[in-house]
Amino acid sequence: MLNQSIHAHAFRALHIPGRPLVLFNVWDAGSAKTVAASGARALATGSWSVAAAHGFTDGEQMALDLCLANLQRIVGVVDLPATIDLESGYGDGPAAVGGTVAHALQAGAIGCNIEDSFPGNGSLREASDQAARLKAARAAADALGIPAFLNARTDVFFQAGPGQHDDSMVEAALERGRIYAQEGADGLFVPGVVDERLIGRLVEGSPLPVNIMVGEKTPPATKLAELGVARISHGPGPYLLAMRALENAARVAFQETRTFSGQ
Repeated sequence: MLNQSIHAHAFRALHIPGRPLVLFNVWDAGSAKTVAASGARALATGSWSVAAAHGFTDGEQMALDLCLANLQRIVGVVDLPATIDLESGYGDGPAAVGGTVAHALQAGAIGCNIEDSFPGNGSLREASDQAARLKAARAAADALGIPAFLNARTDVFFQAGPGQHDDSMVEAALERGRIYAQEGADGLFVPGVVDERLIGRLVEGSPLPVNIMVGEKTPPATKLAELGVARISHGPGPYLLAMRALENAARVAFQETRTFSGQ
């Protein structure tokens, strides 16, 4: 528990606007060891990647017990702070979310992502409902004596395509961020936003350090740093990169086999 608290404090200190913490998301113990060997300062799971690696689709289709067992294997092979993507908290009510967070911390996490959309259809929860869920998550961490980093994810920008993103969505995300901060959130995770100006407005107005997820159209890390982003996540990108490399290598191997086998 002492080592976990030390890791939690170290992880929190890595969130510096303009000098962002880069998280190259992992999905199992093997990928965690590989990313750790690259010089990573912390590790983070991505729910999409973890689910895909175990044969599931994203959206809490993978059982929580299996997610936590996977986390335990990760923290068992690397001596780095590790935060877990808990999707929507594996429960609707505050008590259920608090229990999920408690189990994740007991499994070795020093933080978690909790999103404010419904896993079934991606629509947004009422901000007040999500605030109550985050309050329960904070209470669960406090009860265990772990200064966990609660990364409040808002899916405002997933409600429309990038071409429809505008200042009103920035204001909606910031309002949610202010509400979530009051209930104990430590970071504001805003996936889906790619426009530099809108990211800049989010950073300027957020009461919490801002986390942006890398995508094909996201500004490069250097620009995100200039904009004051404090955390950069890679989401499913690393898993997809690894699987493409595996598939390509397998295709080459099978082509060679056909050559010398006469197929």
